[in-house]
Amino acid sequence: MKPSKLMHIASIIVGFVGVTVFTGAILGGSDNLVFGITKTDALQCAAILILIAIWVQIATIHHMMLEKKGEII
Repeated sequence: MKPSKLMHIASIIVGFVGVTVFTGAILGGSDNLVFGITKTDALQCAAILILIAIWVQIATIHHMMLEKKGEII
């Protein structure tokens, strides 16, 4: 399997986890705990996960361009 395909799959998984954590933090209960941590920490984790997913997707696009040129890394 091409590296770009694996990176794309990883980006989707990380993005989905980030969106799930964000949704859990927003819809969490009134006790200010989400997945055993505070809502603030959960929102920060969600933001970092979404940024990681975006960065991996940019890297995937870069690798796809290199694969088109025949410069597989």
